[in-house]
Amino acid sequence: MYRQKGNPVYLFSIVLVAVIGGLLFGYDTAVISGAEKGLQAFFQGAADFSYTDALHGFTSSSALIGCILGAFLSGVLASRLGRKKTLFVAGVLFLLSALGSYFPEFIFFQKGVPTKGLLVAFNLYRVLGGVGVGLASALCPMYIAEVAPASKKGKLVSWNQFAIIFGQLVVYFVNYLIIRSHASDPAVVEWTNSVGWRVMFLSEAVPAGLFALLILLVPETPRYLTLNNRDEEALRVLSNINGEARAREILAEIKATVVEKREKLFKYGFMVVFIGCMLSVFQQIIGINAVLYFAPRIFESMGVSNNMLFTVIMGVINISFTLVAVFTVEKVGRKPLLITGSLGMALGALGVALSNVTTLPAVVPVISIMLYSACFMFSWGPICWVYIAELFPNTIRSEATAVAVAFQWIFNFIVSSTFVPMYNWSHFFAYALYGVICLIAALFVWKLVPETKGKTLEDMTSFWRGASI
Repeated sequence: MYRQKGNPVYLFSIVLVAVIGGLLFGYDTAVISGAEKGLQAFFQGAADFSYTDALHGFTSSSALIGCILGAFLSGVLASRLGRKKTLFVAGVLFLLSALGSYFPEFIFFQKGVPTKGLLVAFNLYRVLGGVGVGLASALCPMYIAEVAPASKKGKLVSWNQFAIIFGQLVVYFVNYLIIRSHASDPAVVEWTNSVGWRVMFLSEAVPAGLFALLILLVPETPRYLTLNNRDEEALRVLSNINGEARAREILAEIKATVVEKREKLFKYGFMVVFIGCMLSVFQQIIGINAVLYFAPRIFESMGVSNNMLFTVIMGVINISFTLVAVFTVEKVGRKPLLITGSLGMALGALGVALSNVTTLPAVVPVISIMLYSACFMFSWGPICWVYIAELFPNTIRSEATAVAVAFQWIFNFIVSSTFVPMYNWSHFFAYALYGVICLIAALFVWKLVPETKGKTLEDMTSFWRGASI
């Protein structure tokens, strides 16, 4: 028996569970910000090796290695295990990473004694969490897009980006509360260096465990079920979301695009994969993560006395403008938001660049950097994920998404590791370069990227099938 009318509560509930994966994505990537000083102090007490700044830099960013691995693995796992089971694997990895980072001495090492072996174990746990991030970053938008009606896909996938930013803010607040809980203790620094950083990593176990449990309660996506000849299950899920009559139409459309169970990555031509990958590359090389990761340093260089306050203000702005995308993506479209955001980012970046070679009031670079960040949050932040979820044909979606997301994490690492030396060499060059790249990104979107507003995933399959002829 199938539901005659779609149930909005059902759709909301399963999307909400998937969005928790986005929150964990943000939580895991930002938890290191509060823990890294205590972590550094702990390992600097090691007797069998010297914990250098280079080692600390690697330890602070080792999760990115896992992110790249997870992104590459996401395609294989999503195709073989399914979207739901792969998300469950991601949840388990988040949980294991949180527990292992809290107590890396488990079984093999003496508690509280920093050693070279313990550092290796800690980094392995962080890489494990990074694999979870890589899987979640690819699968959460894919899952949402494959269950959502065409008219709501962009809006619902955009909520995933909101959850990522919200997850980062949550962990900043949690880290603050953890330190605050011992603020009256005269030995608070000692406590932070020995225990505090561990508790910060442990805090992730709560949302990770919740996500792993809740993901077991959601259905597999109808697109995956149909690809694996499980039409009755697919129809049941589609009926719960859209009602039986519309569900049968959607199922017919899905089956019409499934020529064979698996197709080669370039079956629909080079351009679809190229555009997907370049959207990921541009999302990183426009420089946003360099700004987000080093915001306090940037504000300090501008002469701002309370740089952490301005960093928090920028965080609030980021959340607010992500909501702009959520509520306009289905009305305005994907391309206009990306182009407008690119031009706004270019203006902000060039404003900061000019402030470093001309005498302008301090408020100009501060406003410029906030404009730059705000424009990213309503454009490249959420809309890139919307495109990655919607752009690829059904039969290559998992593999193509894996490649595109892997490119994203690779260039995230490149930008993050090159920003500080480039910024120290020339403030003007760093921001002028990002500004020029933003203009190139706008041109790329205008000329090559198709609009996906209002189109079903099957429409895009037909579009690329025609384009490859």
